[in-house]
Amino acid sequence: MKYFGTDGFRGEANVTLTAEHAFKIGRFLGHYYQNEDHRVRVLVGKDTRLSGYMYETALAAGLTASGADVYEIHVTTTPSISYLIRQQNFDLGIMITASHNPYTDNGIKVINGTGHKLEEEVEIEMEKYIDGEISEIPYATGENLGRCFDYQEGKKIYKMYLEDLVKHSFSGKTVALDMSNGSASGIAAEIFRRLGAIVHTTGDKPDGMNINKECGSTHIEKLQKLVKETGADVGFAYDGDADRCLAVDENGEVVTGDHIMYLCGMDLKDKGKLKDNMVVTTVMSNMGLYKAFDRAGISYQQTAVGDKYVCANMMEHGYVLGGEQSGHIIFSKHATTGDGILTSLMLMEVIMETKQSLGQLTEEVKIYPQLLKNVRVADKKTARENPEVVKAVDAVAEALGDDGRILVRESGTEPVIRVMVEAATDELCEKYVTQVIDVIEKEGLIVE
Repeated sequence: MKYFGTDGFRGEANVTLTAEHAFKIGRFLGHYYQNEDHRVRVLVGKDTRLSGYMYETALAAGLTASGADVYEIHVTTTPSISYLIRQQNFDLGIMITASHNPYTDNGIKVINGTGHKLEEEVEIEMEKYIDGEISEIPYATGENLGRCFDYQEGKKIYKMYLEDLVKHSFSGKTVALDMSNGSASGIAAEIFRRLGAIVHTTGDKPDGMNINKECGSTHIEKLQKLVKETGADVGFAYDGDADRCLAVDENGEVVTGDHIMYLCGMDLKDKGKLKDNMVVTTVMSNMGLYKAFDRAGISYQQTAVGDKYVCANMMEHGYVLGGEQSGHIIFSKHATTGDGILTSLMLMEVIMETKQSLGQLTEEVKIYPQLLKNVRVADKKTARENPEVVKAVDAVAEALGDDGRILVRESGTEPVIRVMVEAATDELCEKYVTQVIDVIEKEGLIVE
């Protein structure tokens, strides 16, 4: 794929992802989904990046020029788009976001009519259209032109849905929230307050350029500080488009997606609702999670990194819980994608039901030290399959044995190789990661 990776078309705004790209995507999708029974209805949302206005307008122009009607929800979360597509019978949705990336980047994520990420075969055809490899699409004319509608009510529908899923009042609990100056701003705090919690916030003043800047799930230290300063019972941090969530316990300790999968998996197992006692993870989940699952009698499967792959596995087998260490957690009974706000609410439900603190609940999961370093290369596949690199990776794997592991994989969105080691100590992680990167460099595979 030339433009579309595991999470849509992402790049630097007006450098690798331009307004023209957005217009062409709109033109293609508006035409591709033409329906004789009704006018195509497309839901469009965005996060808080400055460039979101540009892409929102360009997409709307392309879609309406091809005869589709556009419903603009403006700033919202990625999972809200997935939910509303299904609940309100839209033909497809588009979310304008680069997730946890800096504000200078943006992305276009297309979601199909079932609330899942767009099929690869459609993305391939769309890339051909963008590059002029297929014939030009006819413009709609006359009464066939599309229209744009303001759809702010969609956010209200989504918020009410999340609130209705919660069975316990959060009264008496103090919650700290870091909205990453992104999509969760104006949504998460309102929900928690309506459910009875005392809420302290940070990262809730987006200005178009501060999304993810030293805040949110990629800079968890800000939430740790807020929890300690306010004496909060728990803290939750979201990313730019709020499809992931990490937590901080009452002691200021980080609670990862692996911890969350363990706690929610145990909760579902105890209730007899964890199908086949199975949780779907990715290859990046920590060994400590798997050892805790083994002790609890919970089975697990591994997929490639990306909630797209986790979701596909869950759909195929009917599993109800899966996710990533980074905080993309999927509760298939309620959502078709990771939903950070939903995840925080489900974790609060576990806290309220067990009457234990988050720190107490996570004691069973002993996370192994883990180090991940990214290496920019000219060609990902060539670097990963280089014989000397393979030999170095095998040597580390043999040295670690059952007391750790090494994982070398290609990024799905960048020309980057990711080298990750889990081991008994931070020093061993550093040693073995450096050992492999040194070989990659020696082979002349690294680019500046």
